[in-house]
Amino acid sequence: MNFLYVGALQLPTLGMSASKLEFYIKNAKNKDVKLMLFGEYILNHFFWELKNIPKEMIKEQTNEHLELLQKFSKEYGIIFIAPLIRVRNKGLYKSIAKISPHKTEYYNQQILIHYGHWNEEEFFENKIKKLREPMIFKLGEFKIAVMAGFEMHFDKFWESIDKEEVDLVLLPTASTFESNSRWRELIKSRAFLHSCYILRANRLGECTYEGVEWKFYGDSLLVNPSGEIEMNLEDKESMLIEPISRYETVTHRRLWGFQKALKTRGEL
Repeated sequence: MNFLYVGALQLPTLGMSASKLEFYIKNAKNKDVKLMLFGEYILNHFFWELKNIPKEMIKEQTNEHLELLQKFSKEYGIIFIAPLIRVRNKGLYKSIAKISPHKTEYYNQQILIHYGHWNEEEFFENKIKKLREPMIFKLGEFKIAVMAGFEMHFDKFWESIDKEEVDLVLLPTASTFESNSRWRELIKSRAFLHSCYILRANRLGECTYEGVEWKFYGDSLLVNPSGEIEMNLEDKESMLIEPISRYETVTHRRLWGFQKALKTRGEL
Protein backbone atom coordinates (compact mmCIF):
# COMPACT_ATOMS: atom_id res chain seq x y z
CA MET A 1 0.00 0.00 0.00
CA ASN A 2 2.07 2.95 -1.29
CA PHE A 3 -0.88 5.34 -1.05
CA LEU A 4 -3.51 5.72 1.64
CA TYR A 5 -6.67 7.76 1.18
CA VAL A 6 -7.63 9.66 4.33
CA GLY A 7 -10.54 11.95 5.14
CA ALA A 8 -11.53 14.67 7.58
CA LEU A 9 -15.12 15.65 8.33
CA GLN A 10 -15.65 19.32 9.13
CA LEU A 11 -18.87 19.67 11.11
CA PRO A 12 -20.48 21.70 13.90
CA THR A 13 -21.32 20.08 17.24
CA LEU A 14 -23.80 17.23 16.85
CA GLY A 15 -24.05 18.03 13.15
CA MET A 16 -24.11 14.33 12.32
CA SER A 17 -27.52 12.77 11.95
CA ALA A 18 -27.35 9.14 10.86
CA SER A 19 -28.48 9.94 7.31
CA LYS A 20 -26.10 12.87 6.87
CA LEU A 21 -23.16 10.93 8.27
CA GLU A 22 -23.89 7.93 6.06
CA PHE A 23 -24.03 10.22 3.01
CA TYR A 24 -20.48 11.41 3.71
CA ILE A 25 -19.21 7.92 4.56
CA LYS A 26 -20.63 6.41 1.37
CA ASN A 27 -18.84 9.08 -0.66
CA ALA A 28 -15.64 8.39 1.28
CA LYS A 29 -15.97 4.64 0.68
CA ASN A 30 -16.44 5.23 -3.05
CA LYS A 31 -13.09 7.06 -3.04
CA ASP A 32 -11.37 4.24 -1.15
CA VAL A 33 -10.94 6.17 2.13
CA LYS A 34 -9.63 3.91 4.89
CA LEU A 35 -9.37 6.45 7.73
CA MET A 36 -11.69 9.30 8.74
CA LEU A 37 -10.97 12.04 11.31
CA PHE A 38 -13.49 14.17 13.24
CA GLY A 39 -12.78 17.48 14.99
CA GLU A 40 -13.09 18.04 18.74
CA TYR A 41 -16.51 18.57 20.33
CA ILE A 42 -18.44 17.12 17.39
CA LEU A 43 -20.00 14.14 19.18
CA ASN A 44 -20.55 16.19 22.35
CA HIS A 45 -21.23 19.82 23.19
CA PHE A 46 -18.38 22.25 23.84
CA PHE A 47 -17.11 21.95 27.40
CA TRP A 48 -18.62 25.26 28.60
CA GLU A 49 -22.01 23.90 27.57
CA LEU A 50 -21.37 20.54 29.24
CA LYS A 51 -21.51 22.23 32.65
CA ASN A 52 -25.28 22.56 32.27
CA ILE A 53 -25.94 19.04 30.97
CA PRO A 54 -26.55 16.08 33.35
CA LYS A 55 -23.81 13.46 33.21
CA GLU A 56 -26.27 10.71 32.31
CA MET A 57 -27.37 12.71 29.28
CA ILE A 58 -23.73 13.22 28.23
CA LYS A 59 -23.12 9.48 28.61
CA GLU A 60 -26.20 8.65 26.55
CA GLN A 61 -25.14 11.13 23.86
CA THR A 62 -21.64 9.63 23.66
CA ASN A 63 -22.89 6.04 23.55
CA GLU A 64 -25.43 6.83 20.84
CA HIS A 65 -22.80 8.31 18.54
CA LEU A 66 -20.30 5.56 19.35
CA GLU A 67 -22.79 2.88 18.37
CA LEU A 68 -23.52 4.71 15.11
CA LEU A 69 -19.84 4.97 14.19
CA GLN A 70 -19.20 1.35 15.18
CA LYS A 71 -22.05 0.29 12.90
CA PHE A 72 -20.70 2.31 9.95
CA SER A 73 -17.14 1.13 10.57
CA LYS A 74 -18.24 -2.49 10.24
CA GLU A 75 -20.44 -1.78 7.24
CA TYR A 76 -17.97 0.34 5.25
CA GLY A 77 -14.61 -0.86 6.55
CA ILE A 78 -13.43 2.62 7.58
CA ILE A 79 -11.52 3.45 10.77
CA PHE A 80 -12.89 6.52 12.56
CA ILE A 81 -10.85 8.73 14.89
CA ALA A 82 -13.37 10.67 16.97
CA PRO A 83 -12.85 12.84 20.07
CA LEU A 84 -15.55 12.33 22.67
CA ILE A 85 -16.42 12.78 26.34
CA ARG A 86 -16.47 9.59 28.40
CA VAL A 87 -18.31 9.28 31.71
CA ARG A 88 -16.34 7.02 34.07
CA ASN A 89 -17.22 6.65 37.78
CA LYS A 90 -19.32 9.84 37.52
CA GLY A 91 -16.33 11.82 36.21
CA LEU A 92 -15.94 13.30 32.73
CA TYR A 93 -12.86 12.40 30.68
CA LYS A 94 -11.73 14.02 27.45
CA SER A 95 -10.80 11.14 25.14
CA ILE A 96 -10.28 10.16 21.52
CA ALA A 97 -11.82 6.93 20.21
CA LYS A 98 -10.26 4.80 17.48
CA ILE A 99 -13.21 2.91 16.05
CA SER A 100 -12.34 0.04 13.72
CA PRO A 101 -14.63 -2.71 12.38
CA HIS A 102 -13.84 -5.15 15.20
CA LYS A 103 -12.55 -3.05 18.09
CA THR A 104 -12.83 0.35 19.76
CA GLU A 105 -9.83 1.78 21.64
CA TYR A 106 -9.44 5.01 23.61
CA TYR A 107 -6.73 7.57 24.19
CA ASN A 108 -7.18 9.95 27.12
CA GLN A 109 -5.79 13.41 26.40
CA GLN A 110 -2.72 13.94 28.59
CA ILE A 111 -2.28 17.73 28.58
CA LEU A 112 -5.45 19.82 28.59
CA ILE A 113 -5.91 23.54 28.05
CA HIS A 114 -5.50 25.28 31.41
CA TYR A 115 -6.11 29.01 30.89
CA GLY A 116 -8.47 31.27 32.78
CA HIS A 117 -10.97 31.63 29.94
CA TRP A 118 -10.63 28.00 28.79
CA ASN A 119 -9.76 25.59 31.61
CA GLU A 120 -10.39 22.02 30.49
CA GLU A 121 -7.77 20.75 32.93
CA GLU A 122 -9.91 21.86 35.87
CA PHE A 123 -13.19 20.68 34.36
CA PHE A 124 -12.27 17.14 33.26
CA GLU A 125 -10.92 14.26 35.38
CA ASN A 126 -7.96 13.42 33.10
CA LYS A 127 -5.02 12.66 35.39
CA ILE A 128 -1.90 14.81 35.57
CA LYS A 129 0.98 12.36 35.46
CA LYS A 130 4.17 11.47 33.61
CA LEU A 131 3.62 11.67 29.86
CA ARG A 132 3.44 8.61 27.66
CA GLU A 133 3.49 8.43 23.88
CA PRO A 134 0.37 9.33 21.88
CA MET A 135 -1.76 6.60 20.35
CA ILE A 136 0.25 5.01 17.51
CA PHE A 137 -0.99 2.23 15.22
CA LYS A 138 -0.28 0.70 11.82
CA LEU A 139 -2.57 0.70 8.79
CA GLY A 140 -0.95 -1.31 6.03
CA GLU A 141 2.58 0.05 5.63
CA PHE A 142 1.70 3.37 7.29
CA LYS A 143 2.42 4.31 10.89
CA ILE A 144 -0.22 6.67 12.23
CA ALA A 145 -0.35 8.70 15.45
CA VAL A 146 -3.31 10.35 17.15
CA MET A 147 -2.59 13.50 19.12
CA ALA A 148 -5.06 15.87 20.81
CA GLY A 149 -4.90 19.35 19.31
CA PHE A 150 -3.41 21.12 22.35
CA GLU A 151 -0.76 18.43 22.72
CA MET A 152 0.79 19.48 19.41
CA HIS A 153 2.55 22.34 21.25
CA PHE A 154 4.71 20.02 23.39
CA ASP A 155 7.98 18.58 22.07
CA LYS A 156 7.75 15.47 24.26
CA PHE A 157 4.99 13.99 22.10
CA TRP A 158 6.99 14.62 18.94
CA GLU A 159 9.89 12.57 20.26
CA SER A 160 7.61 9.54 19.84
CA ILE A 161 6.75 10.62 16.28
CA ASP A 162 10.46 10.70 15.41
CA LYS A 163 11.34 7.50 17.28
CA GLU A 164 8.53 5.48 15.67
CA GLU A 165 9.00 7.11 12.24
CA VAL A 166 5.32 8.02 12.03
CA ASP A 167 3.97 8.79 8.54
CA LEU A 168 0.75 10.58 9.50
CA VAL A 169 -0.33 12.53 12.59
CA LEU A 170 -4.08 12.95 13.11
CA LEU A 171 -4.87 16.21 14.85
CA PRO A 172 -8.47 16.90 15.95
CA THR A 173 -8.98 20.50 17.12
CA ALA A 174 -11.56 23.01 18.28
CA SER A 175 -9.68 26.19 17.36
CA THR A 176 -11.37 29.56 17.66
CA PHE A 177 -10.85 33.33 17.92
CA GLU A 178 -8.16 34.66 15.55
CA SER A 179 -5.82 31.66 15.72
CA ASN A 180 -6.06 30.55 12.10
CA SER A 181 -2.65 31.75 10.88
CA ARG A 182 -0.85 30.56 14.00
CA TRP A 183 -2.27 27.04 13.72
CA ARG A 184 -1.34 26.83 10.06
CA GLU A 185 2.26 27.82 10.72
CA LEU A 186 2.60 25.45 13.67
CA ILE A 187 1.25 22.51 11.68
CA LYS A 188 3.42 23.25 8.65
CA SER A 189 6.53 23.52 10.86
CA ARG A 190 5.80 20.30 12.74
CA ALA A 191 5.17 18.38 9.50
CA PHE A 192 8.47 19.55 8.01
CA LEU A 193 10.60 19.01 11.13
CA HIS A 194 9.17 15.56 11.84
CA SER A 195 8.95 14.25 8.25
CA CYS A 196 5.26 13.40 8.37
CA TYR A 197 1.86 14.34 7.04
CA ILE A 198 -0.50 16.10 9.45
CA LEU A 199 -4.25 15.87 8.96
CA ARG A 200 -6.12 18.45 11.04
CA ALA A 201 -9.91 18.40 11.49
CA ASN A 202 -11.28 21.56 13.09
CA ARG A 203 -14.88 21.98 14.14
CA LEU A 204 -17.38 24.59 13.02
CA GLY A 205 -20.06 26.51 14.85
CA GLU A 206 -20.47 29.14 17.54
CA CYS A 207 -21.17 29.38 21.23
CA THR A 208 -21.44 32.27 23.65
CA TYR A 209 -19.89 32.29 27.11
CA GLU A 210 -20.04 35.24 29.51
CA GLY A 211 -21.08 37.52 26.67
CA VAL A 212 -18.18 36.51 24.39
CA GLU A 213 -18.90 34.75 21.10
CA TRP A 214 -16.63 31.80 20.32
CA LYS A 215 -16.52 31.13 16.57
CA PHE A 216 -14.94 27.87 15.40
CA TYR A 217 -13.69 28.58 11.91
CA GLY A 218 -12.97 25.22 10.28
CA ASP A 219 -9.90 25.33 8.01
CA SER A 220 -9.38 21.58 8.24
CA LEU A 221 -6.32 20.70 6.18
CA LEU A 222 -3.71 18.18 5.10
CA VAL A 223 -0.05 19.23 5.23
CA ASN A 224 2.67 17.15 3.57
CA PRO A 225 6.19 16.43 4.92
CA SER A 226 7.58 19.42 3.03
CA GLY A 227 5.35 21.69 5.12
CA GLU A 228 3.02 22.50 2.23
CA ILE A 229 -0.77 22.50 2.41
CA GLU A 230 -2.05 19.82 0.03
CA MET A 231 -5.74 20.58 0.60
CA ASN A 232 -7.83 22.66 2.97
CA LEU A 233 -11.48 23.33 3.67
CA GLU A 234 -12.79 26.83 4.32
CA ASP A 235 -15.48 27.69 6.86
CA LYS A 236 -18.38 25.53 5.66
CA GLU A 237 -19.51 22.02 6.46
CA SER A 238 -17.57 19.73 4.16
CA MET A 239 -15.32 16.68 3.83
CA LEU A 240 -11.65 16.56 2.85
CA ILE A 241 -10.35 13.48 1.03
CA GLU A 242 -6.72 13.20 -0.07
CA PRO A 243 -4.12 10.46 -0.64
CA ILE A 244 -0.90 10.32 1.35
CA SER A 245 2.27 8.63 0.09
CA ARG A 246 4.71 6.67 2.21
CA TYR A 247 7.35 7.34 -0.43
CA GLU A 248 7.09 11.04 0.47
CA THR A 249 7.70 10.51 4.20
CA VAL A 250 10.57 8.06 3.67
CA THR A 251 12.23 10.31 1.08
CA HIS A 252 11.87 13.44 3.23
CA ARG A 253 13.30 11.60 6.26
CA ARG A 254 16.29 10.43 4.23
CA LEU A 255 16.84 13.79 2.49
CA TRP A 256 16.83 16.04 5.56
CA GLY A 257 18.15 13.55 8.10
CA PHE A 258 16.68 15.19 11.20
CA GLN A 259 15.82 11.85 12.82
CA LYS A 260 19.12 10.28 11.77
CA ALA A 261 21.07 13.09 13.45
CA LEU A 262 19.26 12.39 16.71
CA LYS A 263 19.67 8.61 16.46
CA THR A 264 23.44 8.81 15.88
CA ARG A 265 23.70 10.82 19.11
CA GLY A 266 21.59 8.38 21.12
CA GLU A 267 18.66 10.78 21.45
CA LEU A 268 16.07 8.50 19.83
